[in-house]
Amino acid sequence: MLSEQSAATVRATLPVVGAAIGEITERFYAGLFAAHPDLLRDLFNRGNQAAGTQRQALAGSIAAFATHLVDHPEQRPDALLGRIAHKHASLGVTAEQYQVVHDNLFAAIVAVLGDAVTPEVAAAWDEVYWLMANALIAIEKRLYEESGGPAWRPWEVVERVEETGDVVTFRLRPADGGAVPGFRAGQYVSVRVALPDGARQIRQYSLSGAPEDTVRQISVKRVAGDVSTPEGEVSNHLHAQVREGGVVELSEPYGDLVLDGTDAPLLLASAGIGVTPMVAMLAHLAATGHGGPVTVVHGDRSPADHALRADHERYTDKLPGAGLHLWYEQEAPAGARGGLVDLSGVEVREGTRAYLCGPLPFMRAVRAQLIEKGVAPADVHYEVFGPDLWQAQD
Repeated sequence: MLSEQSAATVRATLPVVGAAIGEITERFYAGLFAAHPDLLRDLFNRGNQAAGTQRQALAGSIAAFATHLVDHPEQRPDALLGRIAHKHASLGVTAEQYQVVHDNLFAAIVAVLGDAVTPEVAAAWDEVYWLMANALIAIEKRLYEESGGPAWRPWEVVERVEETGDVVTFRLRPADGGAVPGFRAGQYVSVRVALPDGARQIRQYSLSGAPEDTVRQISVKRVAGDVSTPEGEVSNHLHAQVREGGVVELSEPYGDLVLDGTDAPLLLASAGIGVTPMVAMLAHLAATGHGGPVTVVHGDRSPADHALRADHERYTDKLPGAGLHLWYEQEAPAGARGGLVDLSGVEVREGTRAYLCGPLPFMRAVRAQLIEKGVAPADVHYEVFGPDLWQAQD
């Protein structure tokens, strides 16, 4: 809990810090990578840095955390902290790195705000930072204890499946011949690859097979560049270079978009490559004989672009009373809600727990429709691929 004196200072300075947070985070990353170039080469996503999305996500999370501290001092924003901690754990972030971040972040704050950063202001925002950092360190410590991490393990590709023109599934087994640990449906792993310039870049990919399988499975969409976004370094490397017999490094599974094990009505909504955690959930529900009602909705560009469509349909068919609702852009009427998926004709049962994964506009639109249909906001859970810009855009 933020001290009373610091809460008053943070509340008073939030507008100033919020207005400058974009410039602060830009200076922060510039200073951090100048002092520690290895972090950009081997830890941070260079594509997200080039596109500026990581700066937006950091700014959004700091502002959201500080606002929560002053508006709801009796509550901790566990959902926000949990998502960040799982991502950090998948990258192997250590407690010592938080001091490095602190030093560079506060240097950027002073550089941008100048004399406005009085000792009182500095102390208040220092308290905000360490409340957030220490909460994340504690969660990450627990995650590492549960998983045995942070650690990287080599996995061999035993099968490669071309799902669509831009999605490939890799099925993997431990290269050391050891056991395949379990995971919770909906979780992801980090994949670390060595690139031609010597960088060891890391990306997260949802596990798209059932936890009960004897292999791990990831389905990777090739990220094409455009005028504002660079080409995906790791996805293109995996598509072009990794074949059967190839070896990649994987982290332990992380992620908090997981089923809670109840028989409550479920709604699994996805768009595009967001289908991957939903297929894993469906596979698990089918393998364990789930008896509750399940509604599955998915939007895509076309049937040919719908990755894992056969699995999507097969697992849904195995669940009694489950229904699959599909929308494709090439078939959508003009003005379709959410850009595509319209739930007006879909039954949403009382007590439904919803799980969403896909582009941010899609998830925002589906969430709004679900709330209109009576789903409690607390029962709508989501996963963002890449930097979490939900907070940054609120």
